[in-house]
Amino acid sequence: MQNVKGTYDFFGPEQAARQQVQDVLRNLFELYRFEAMESTILHELDVLTSKYAGGEEIVKEMYQLSDQGQRQLGLRYDLTIPFAKVVAMNPGLQLPYKRYEIGKVFRDGPVKRGRLREFLQCDADIVGIAGPEAEAELMQLAVEAFRRLDIPVTIRWNNRRFLGELLESVGVPAGEALSVMLTLDKIAKIGKEGVKDELLGKGLGPSVTEAILALMEREEISVDSLAGAYGLQSSEGASEVRALQLLIDETGLAASCAFDPFLSRGLSFYTGTVYEIFDASGSFVSSLGGGGRYDAIIGQFTGRQDAAYPTVGLSFGMESIMALVARRPAERTRASAVVIPIGDTLAQALRTAAALRANGIRTSLDTSGRKLRKSLASAASQRIRFVLLIGESEAAIGAIRLKDMAEQTEAVITVEEAIWQIERKLGLA
Repeated sequence: MQNVKGTYDFFGPEQAARQQVQDVLRNLFELYRFEAMESTILHELDVLTSKYAGGEEIVKEMYQLSDQGQRQLGLRYDLTIPFAKVVAMNPGLQLPYKRYEIGKVFRDGPVKRGRLREFLQCDADIVGIAGPEAEAELMQLAVEAFRRLDIPVTIRWNNRRFLGELLESVGVPAGEALSVMLTLDKIAKIGKEGVKDELLGKGLGPSVTEAILALMEREEISVDSLAGAYGLQSSEGASEVRALQLLIDETGLAASCAFDPFLSRGLSFYTGTVYEIFDASGSFVSSLGGGGRYDAIIGQFTGRQDAAYPTVGLSFGMESIMALVARRPAERTRASAVVIPIGDTLAQALRTAAALRANGIRTSLDTSGRKLRKSLASAASQRIRFVLLIGESEAAIGAIRLKDMAEQTEAVITVEEAIWQIERKLGLA
């Protein structure tokens, strides 16, 4: 018996570490006032395979199935398309709307470090804001998230519209622009020679290929330098890049954000800004997250192409993040107190444990029947500070025996008094 390739079960210290990362992200999403969402995993196939839903490559990796009614369905491969569907199906949603979702997605692709077939994604999206402030806020969120996770990162960013304008200016036909973008996006993986070979294989012609290679070789790649060199000073894409760059500079994000005019990301639905997050130390080469602006998807789902649904998203790659933090010791969630019944006092022990939990005190119940010495040794090994003993003599007077393992003290007191002391010493009161 074994798991399906590319799928894993998580428990013990590993799950504790995963939960800690999720808690950091969830707390930050809510701090930024994103609302939680839980979207469906199953979707109609035509929703997932529409030309606005990811392009051919990701469709090849989609798990497809049919139900007993012979309806063609698919498992979601990301959280973006389900989110767009929710917004399209709820026209009364007040905009701007900010949502986050943490959930499983599925892709039947190659398995490697940080890339599985069943994996967790953590997304945040903003719909209803056309200006660069939406991108800037998501970049702020990403930088703060990785600061809290103690992972130094670099956010590489670009604008697909501006890249399209650059390619048009050097003679790339409109029908080939997306294909060339995806090739340029591979510079870090296949090198400039590999990019050159792919470009030549597209039949673009020597002059166009040489012009693209010359663009890649430029030392100065700021938006103003490129716009000036290729006659794009007043183009729409260049204006969008300048507006976001200004916010990046003015908000202190420049230390973590680097403009990369060849970044395009693989998904075809991005319409403007795109960004990808990488480990700044270079020890982990896969992306830790990414996202961008996709203004067209929701309007297409509503059947109104002119509908205004400007949208920007950010996705954290949980498996890639976990590959980086896996070597760190995870602090498992441990109990603050343990209740031990001695003799025929189980009912009283259950009531006592319930009272502690009702007051927010993490509490274990030891019904092992071991000798008291072994139970106390077990509590000490788990670094549980408070032990509440309930023998028949304590039960008879409605009391418990509270042992503080840190201070090496004990006293026979009421449950209410024990709760007060524990809260005070733990800083919960």
